[in-house]
Amino acid sequence: MSMNFELLERASRDMDSFNLRTEPLPRAERVSPPPDARTLSREELIKLVQRIFLLDHNGRRVVVFTAVEKSTGCTSICAGAAEALAAQVESRVCVVDANLRRPALHLCFDAENLLGLTDAVFKTGPISQFVQKLPGRNLWLLPCGSMTEQLTAVMKPEHLQARINELRKEFAYVLIDSPPVSEHTDAILLGRLTDGAVLVLESNTTRREVARIAKDDLEAAQVRVLGAVLNKRTFPIPQFLYDRI
Repeated sequence: MSMNFELLERASRDMDSFNLRTEPLPRAERVSPPPDARTLSREELIKLVQRIFLLDHNGRRVVVFTAVEKSTGCTSICAGAAEALAAQVESRVCVVDANLRRPALHLCFDAENLLGLTDAVFKTGPISQFVQKLPGRNLWLLPCGSMTEQLTAVMKPEHLQARINELRKEFAYVLIDSPPVSEHTDAILLGRLTDGAVLVLESNTTRREVARIAKDDLEAAQVRVLGAVLNKRTFPIPQFLYDRI
C-alpha cells in the first residue's frame, strides 16, 4: 500500500454560499467497523499527517477528508490519521463525522452516536457538550449525531461556520470525514469553511478521469486540495521472484 501526495499552493478566497440538493436519508444501522479499517500502515499515516499538518508553515489546522467516490476507505483513513496525529502532538485533536448519509466514524472507535454534529447545529451549549474523549488518547470525537433527518438545515454555511469556529478554538487540530465529492456537495461546502481537503482514491478502482473531475470541482469552488491518498495499493511480486524465496 502506498500514498501519493500532491501539495498545491493556492490563495485563500472569500466564501460564497451553495445551494445543496435535498434527498431522503437512510437510517444508519449499528454494524461492525468497516472491513477496510486502517488500510494504510502506521508509517504511511504518520507521513500523511506530517505533510498535511506538521511540516506546513501556513498553519493548517482544520482539514476535510473526502473520497473521490464511495467505498475507497476514506472514513478509515480519516480515523487513522487522527490517531497518528494525536500520537505525535501533545495538543488536543478532534475527529468529526460529517458524512451524515453514511455515518461510520464512531464505529472505527467503538463509540456511541447519540449526540454529535447534527445536534450541535440545532442545540445551544458549548461544543464540549457534544464531543467524546476517547479513552487513553489525546483525541476527541464529534460523531454525526441523532438529527440526520435535518440534513438540508445542517449543511448550510451559516449553521456550520459557528461550530467549526468553535472547534478551532477548542482543539489544535480538527479532521473532518465527509461524503464523496463526486456524489454530494457537502465536501465542497466543508472545504470552503476549513483549511482545505485531502482526496482519497482507491488503487485499481478509481478512474483517472473521475479523480480529475473531483479535483477540478474542488478547485473550481476555491477549495484548496492539500494532497491525495492512493489507498489499497498492492505490490504483487512476479512469479520468478516467488520462486527465489
